[in-house]
Amino acid sequence: MDTVKPDVILNERIGTDLKTSDFAYDLPPELIAQHPTDRRDASRLMVIHRADGSVEHRHFYDITDYIAPEDVLVINDSKVIPARLYGHAEGREEARLELLLLRQHELDTWECLVKPGKRARIGARCVFGNGILTGEVTDILEEGNRLIRFSFDHEKYENIYNILHEIGLMPLPPYITEQLQDNDRYQTVYARTEGSAAAPTAGLHFTSEVLADIDARGIGREEVTLHVGAGTFKPVKSDTIEGHEMHTEFISVRRSSIERIKSNLGNIIAVGTTSVRTLESLYYMGVILDNNPEATSEDLVVKQWMPYDMNNNRLTAERSLQNILDYLDKHDADTLVTATQIIIAPGYEFKIVKGIVTNFHQPKSTLLLLISAFVKGNWKSIYEYALEHDFRFLSYGDSSLLI
Repeated sequence: MDTVKPDVILNERIGTDLKTSDFAYDLPPELIAQHPTDRRDASRLMVIHRADGSVEHRHFYDITDYIAPEDVLVINDSKVIPARLYGHAEGREEARLELLLLRQHELDTWECLVKPGKRARIGARCVFGNGILTGEVTDILEEGNRLIRFSFDHEKYENIYNILHEIGLMPLPPYITEQLQDNDRYQTVYARTEGSAAAPTAGLHFTSEVLADIDARGIGREEVTLHVGAGTFKPVKSDTIEGHEMHTEFISVRRSSIERIKSNLGNIIAVGTTSVRTLESLYYMGVILDNNPEATSEDLVVKQWMPYDMNNNRLTAERSLQNILDYLDKHDADTLVTATQIIIAPGYEFKIVKGIVTNFHQPKSTLLLLISAFVKGNWKSIYEYALEHDFRFLSYGDSSLLI
């Protein structure tokens, strides 16, 4: 067992004061995994014991050796849709367009990233899949994304997802340059709720055998849904974290899951940063309800900097989650459906999560900020260790367990 030498915490102040340059490191291109391991659970696993900084090298199929029966694993069941479309402007086949569907606003209206943007002015029409799908730009949003209302044969295709599976491509991150041979390898084995433009990649290592081992050992397992947007690939370009705007992400959590999380506080292990953001957002939604029991779903959206106001951190996690349960009971609802813009950076105090399963992340990314917050600033030593021992990085890379 090796030991990671703790770093000095770079900044214990609230996230807005942090410099982006504090989270830079050199990532050799050869360590960016271009394809998954032949077996999902054969990827390497770095186990980091936060209490003493010790590190163990294992394989992912060993992960259950470090999870106690009283623990509850929380996974994100979001499923990646083939959200990348190639088409052309209506009546101009030479005017090629590339679309990435980001999030659904109404039944057939989606927020999209369009390249080139000059061909997507309001009123512009576009054609995909030899005409089986058409779209019209109805609005241009503040950040430059387009709202596009799609049209198709609803009798032939039940919904737009059926068309995307026919003509769309998987939206791999820009750092993966090799063509995807098997779409299922960019999905978790437990993915079932369609809507993501990127995979919750921490879960890619799980197999049916690992899940069966989890169940056989009596380890709890709960599902949440957070649809991952293309903003996941968006680096922090501002000099300070304060200048970075987080994208808003849709989340859905069943009442039964909230009850189990509440009953097992202190034993919650999140699979991936998406599950972390979902779980920690639940706390602040409960805070919103404590201040405004009549809040709507829109009112419950957690704003980016809400966690860094001390007035929003006074409730116990148990009371906050009970507020959500009371809210669902009041509205006779089985599922909490809302969104979050939360950013987790050094200075953040975790309310629900006690352990994280996660991959190794890009320099200067909000995902790395989250990891730094969880390991109390010790991310640099951990990442230097991973680099020195040739761990594979990013979406198809190796895994780590922070406990």
